Amino acid sequence: MKDPAHTRSVGLLLLAALCWSLGGVLLKSVAWPPLAVAGGRGIIAAVFLLLVGGRSLRFTWTPLQLGTAAAYAGCTVLFAAANRLTTAANAILLQYTAPVWVALFGAWLLGERATRADWLTIAVVFAGMGVFLYDGLRLHDLAGILVAIASGVCFAVMILLLRKQKDGSPIESVILGNLLAFLTGLPSIWTAPPLAGRGALALVLLGVVQLGLAYLLYVRAIRHVTALEAVLLPVIEPILNPVWVMLALGEKPSPLALGGGVIVVTAVTWRAAATVRSRRVA
Repeated sequence: MKDPAHTRSVGLLLLAALCWSLGGVLLKSVAWPPLAVAGGRGIIAAVFLLLVGGRSLRFTWTPLQLGTAAAYAGCTVLFAAANRLTTAANAILLQYTAPVWVALFGAWLLGERATRADWLTIAVVFAGMGVFLYDGLRLHDLAGILVAIASGVCFAVMILLLRKQKDGSPIESVILGNLLAFLTGLPSIWTAPPLAGRGALALVLLGVVQLGLAYLLYVRAIRHVTALEAVLLPVIEPILNPVWVMLALGEKPSPLALGGGVIVVTAVTWRAAATVRSRRVA
């Protein structure tokens, strides 16, 4: 029997990934250090979500809500730091080790066991991303590599804890996480040059669309999908990222990158179709 809530949630995850993927082209227009951008877009996203949520928001200040917020802030801030310490390719590839951590700890924390198909998808996606990002990978930036791995761990923890709040309201954790990211980036914002015109518009879009709208869709979807689905299906984000850069700025990816992108998109499409089909059978 068809599960419309699950099917709709798969679509929401893909839309969230589409919003996230706009980061690359928008970030190129903001002449700020990465930590300043992380903090600036964080406060804009927090305000946007507060306005959208209105009186329905419930801040409980429980360890679960605060822990999710800390993991969210850690993910965004550490990723910004990793981009300074190593290549962008290293940073994004290692952040997307998150599906491995979700698969390993999802059964313990949520009772959601990874299937053989899940592990196969993880392996294919990781290989495809390695091919896609091959030209920018470097192995000697140890500090940056460790920070990027830590960002991936935080990303996984955030997803697991958001999923654990599936019967509650996880959007409050995202708001608190964005406020933490803002406080972390505040010293960098303070010393950054003022933004105007295109740079200011890009920062607003980063906060409202790339974070705010994306996570609004994401937390609605995570009620009806497993934690592993919530981390595997959006991995099209780093593949779409350079597509928008190419369309907007004319930076064309290499044939090797295109081949890796095809591998990732094929694996994610197959997994999305398979998970919707399995729910119908169930």
